[in-house]
Amino acid sequence: MTRHIRYAAAFCALLLAALLLNAARIQVLQADAYNDNPANRRQDIARYGQPRGDILVGGRPVTGSEDTGESLRYERTYKQGPLYAPVTGFASQKYGTSFLEHAGDSTLSGTDPRLSPFPLWNDVTRARNPGGDVVTTLNAAAQEAAFRGLGHRKGAVAAIEPATGRILALVSTPSYDPGALSGNGPAVTRSWLGLNEDPDKPMLNRAARQTYPPGSTFKVVTAAAALDAGVITDLDERTRSPDPYTLPGTTTILRNATDGCADASLRDAFAKSCNTVFAKLGVDVGVTDMAATAHAFGFNDTRLRIPYSVAPSTFDTSVDKAQLALSSIGQYNTRATPLQMAMVSAAVANGGQLREPYLVERITTDRGVTVATARARPPRQAMRPSTARHMRELMRSVVEDGTGTNAMIPGATVGGKTGTAQHGVDNSGTPYAWFVAWAQDHRDLEPKVAVAVVVEGASAHRPDITGAGVAAPIARSVMQAVLRS
Repeated sequence: MTRHIRYAAAFCALLLAALLLNAARIQVLQADAYNDNPANRRQDIARYGQPRGDILVGGRPVTGSEDTGESLRYERTYKQGPLYAPVTGFASQKYGTSFLEHAGDSTLSGTDPRLSPFPLWNDVTRARNPGGDVVTTLNAAAQEAAFRGLGHRKGAVAAIEPATGRILALVSTPSYDPGALSGNGPAVTRSWLGLNEDPDKPMLNRAARQTYPPGSTFKVVTAAAALDAGVITDLDERTRSPDPYTLPGTTTILRNATDGCADASLRDAFAKSCNTVFAKLGVDVGVTDMAATAHAFGFNDTRLRIPYSVAPSTFDTSVDKAQLALSSIGQYNTRATPLQMAMVSAAVANGGQLREPYLVERITTDRGVTVATARARPPRQAMRPSTARHMRELMRSVVEDGTGTNAMIPGATVGGKTGTAQHGVDNSGTPYAWFVAWAQDHRDLEPKVAVAVVVEGASAHRPDITGAGVAAPIARSVMQAVLRS
C-alpha cells in the first residue's frame, strides 16, 4: 500500500510540474502571442480601464477622460478639439491613435516604464501605472490667434521660437473634433466615414503633413545661397538680370508682375519679388550649391520628427538649368510644408543657425513629476552669420517699405517675405497665399518668434498681393500673441 501511495504521490508531483511548466510557457514564452491575439480583449479592457493621461498646453490639459461605465470604461475627451487637433490627433477605441496621442501613447496609457519607480516589479505583476502627461511647447495665445485668423479658409500656420526650436503654434483648417472618434459605437463609425470622405480633408494636418509650392517665399533660400556662394557680394550691386528672362536652353519667357526688375540689385529684387532676378541667381549659383543650402535649411530631410513624422519638403536635385531657374523661385518641383518655411524664417532670425523643431517639452507622471525632458539638439548651420545679417536686413525692408507692411507691429522689429504660389495645369489653379516672417520686441535681445502662413484658394491680380493681403495679417496676429506673452 505504501508503495502505491508513493507512486501516486510521484505521479501527482509530475503532473504538478507539468502544469507549472505549461503555465510558465504560456505566461512567459507565449505571453506576447496571446497579448497580440485580436480575440484577447484583456489588453483593451486594461487599456481603457483607467483614465488616459493628458496633453497639456500652457500648463492646462486640453484632453480628458470620460467614465462610460462600459467594459471599455474610459473614452477620450477634448477641450477645444478642432483648435488642437493637428497637435493632439485622436485616441479612438476603434481606430487607434494619431499625432501626439500616438507618439506619446506609452506615456498617456501608463505603459511607459519611466512612470514607475519599480518597473521590473510591474513587469512581473503586469500592473499598469496611471497615465502620465505630455507637456507641449505650444503658446495657447498664438495657437488661438492662428486658428482665428484662418477662420473658415483652408490653410495652415506654423510658429517656432528661433533660439530653441520650440513649436509655438501648429494650426490646420478646416479642422474637426477628435472626440467624435473616441468611442466604438455606430456614431464613431459614421464620423470616421464622413471625415474620410470629406473633400476638404479636415483630418489632414496641413501644417506638418501637406507640402505646397512655396512660391516667392523660397527666394529667402535662393538669396541666402547666392550670398553664401559669393555670387552676390553687395546687396546694392546690380545683378545683370534681363527682364524678361529666357529660361536657359528653352524659348520659354519668364516675366515679372512689377516694373523695375531689369538688372535690379538684390535689395530691390527682394523687395519687389522679381522672378527674373531670382531665377537667374539660382542658375548662377548652380544646382549643387542651391541643393546644399536647401538641405541645410531642412529640405529633403526624411527623418524629421516633432515627435510624430513630418512630410519631407523637397528641392529637386536632378534638374536642368531651366528647371533650376523655376525651382529657385519656389515653383517646378520645389515643395514645402508650412513648418519647413517657418524653419527657414527661424534660421534667418537665429543668426543662420537652425534649431530642429520639437513639440514636447517634457513628460511627467500623473502627479506632475518630470521623468523626461526635451533632448537638446545641436544646431545646424543653414547659412553664414554674415549672410543671416543680410537676410534679416532684406526681410525687414519688405515689411517696412515693401509688400509686407500688413505685418508691421508697433514697438517691434519684423522681417518678412510675401509669396503667391502658382499650381495646377498651366498654373490654372487659384494661387496659394504665403507669408513667412520673424519678430523681435524692442525690449528683447533676439527674435522671439518665426512664423509661416499659407492660405489655399486665395486670389489676387498679381503675385505678392495675396500673401500681403491675406497671409500677412494672420502672421502678424500670431507674432503679436507671442511677443505679448
